[in-house]
Amino acid sequence: MSNTKAFHALLKKMDTETQTVGCRHANPDHCAKNLLQNVCAFVREDGICLSRPKSWPKQFKKLTEAEKK
Repeated sequence: MSNTKAFHALLKKMDTETQTVGCRHANPDHCAKNLLQNVCAFVREDGICLSRPKSWPKQFKKLTEAEKK
């Protein structure tokens, strides 16, 4: 499954440096925690991913700064 645009999409209200709303992995099939209960956005009722990409904190800051402009 390809999810290439998700990493660069605008921030959502519940996005933080440690979690994302929905999956932000470019290729979720390669995520070690794909479909893991209570961790993966695809199987959590609230749609929160607790296993964001390692590069997510840097991208989160970049997106936060872009929203301020």
